[in-house]
Amino acid sequence: MTDATPAEGPTDLPAEGLTELLARRFLTTDEARPDKVARWHAAGRRTARENIADLVDAGSFVEYGRFVTAAQERRRHLADLVTETPADGIIGGTATVDGVPCAVLSYDYLVMAGTQGMRGHRKSDRLIEVAGRMGLPIVFFTEGGGGRPGDVDMPLVSALDVGSFALWGELQGAAPRIAIVSGRCFAGNAVLAGSADLRVATPDANLGMAGPAMIAGGGLGQFAPEEIGPVEEQAANGVLDVVVEDEDEAVAVVRRLLAYTGRPVLDGGADGGDPEALRTMLPDNDREAFDVRPVVEALCDEGSVTWLREGWAPELVTAFGRVHGIAVGVVANQSTHLAGALTSDASAKAADLLELCERWRVPVVSLVDTPGFMVGPEAERTGLVRHSSRMVTAGSRLTVPLVGVVLRRGYGLGAQAMLGGSTHRPLLTVAWPGAHLGPMGLEGAVRLSMAKELAAMPEDEREAAVAEHTAAMRRHAHALNVARVFEIDDVIDPAETADVVAATLRAARG
Repeated sequence: MTDATPAEGPTDLPAEGLTELLARRFLTTDEARPDKVARWHAAGRRTARENIADLVDAGSFVEYGRFVTAAQERRRHLADLVTETPADGIIGGTATVDGVPCAVLSYDYLVMAGTQGMRGHRKSDRLIEVAGRMGLPIVFFTEGGGGRPGDVDMPLVSALDVGSFALWGELQGAAPRIAIVSGRCFAGNAVLAGSADLRVATPDANLGMAGPAMIAGGGLGQFAPEEIGPVEEQAANGVLDVVVEDEDEAVAVVRRLLAYTGRPVLDGGADGGDPEALRTMLPDNDREAFDVRPVVEALCDEGSVTWLREGWAPELVTAFGRVHGIAVGVVANQSTHLAGALTSDASAKAADLLELCERWRVPVVSLVDTPGFMVGPEAERTGLVRHSSRMVTAGSRLTVPLVGVVLRRGYGLGAQAMLGGSTHRPLLTVAWPGAHLGPMGLEGAVRLSMAKELAAMPEDEREAAVAEHTAAMRRHAHALNVARVFEIDDVIDPAETADVVAATLRAARG
């Protein structure tokens, strides 16, 4: 592994000044603290500089504030601060990642547990503000223990005027922000992670608004760090977007995420998935559940899909991918969970992705197979009206291209929500040949519309009548009939889906 410091160039500095510069620069590197680094490696971890070096293109990192030390000269010797608090525990600068310009910051857990010092805050303020002015995506390794007590050189009372959080939040919509969370990430560090557009985490991460000391100080009990916001809980509640095996994979995923926005169209396109396989991926029985993820992978270019929030609201699948080289966000109903009905969580999950795609200027492909919104008293207790309406609003406000594909069932307001509020809201809405669309589930529509007639029938005739009228309504709701009255734009061979989506997106870019 190599340090992220760029190679030295020629200089006209006097020899004495150059020697001092190089000596001080050396003290900011991992080579100057071999024992700490060895212990960190023994725990299976990489240092902040190693993570940055792995992420950025070699020689591209321009570091800011490497010589900053903790503001503790009134209580510690300067030599101690220089050797023990390099960069005040936060490393940052500008760089390129696979040629895409970006900014990168990382708290250094080997410096006072990655806590946020006052000079470190000035560095993060400076870099966040510079990145905003330059329009750069930012990758932030946020591991750390929150605010640091003991910085006595700067006059402080509350320290609530720190600008980092407001500046970081202000960047929403101005530049993509991705947080990488490994190890312990508490208090202010957790706020920075939580305010990012996406969060990538390793299995050993703990993410919480307070660490053990603050919890105990508030009289709320004694807890080990591992008990506070572990990955399995934060993935299940939607806080984490991607969970990876280790920091190496985290960096690889972030590189792919940056490319969706930094290189929205790959030169020369890309090899597709398996379009012919799309013809046989749906079960013959349209009431049978199936996993929609292979459909997404067959539609997208091979190896291009990044799944998001897999542990939360599994009745809806969200992802980034590429279709013929074009970066897209994907929302898809997952019939293996609640038959693909849209719950409050699924609605929030969809709205989050739609809003993210709008901010990142990434087109959206919506794969529809839903019986509608989950209904009933239990569903309403979850705030369904609020969350479902937010999903509709997010879709209707999209200015990036939206393409809708009805795979099988497109019923009711749930189908409309998947399509930005209307089948005519996407730039193109198509259906596969076996699809059916209707104002609600077909059998339910029959029972509702014929309630009086059914009530008057003998019981042994009632279900036969329901079956007969449902079959008739099914013929009426068939995709070809829906297309005949132009409620959708076309019915297509599933194998054509990628070509049709890509052609539409190219025309939109045109």
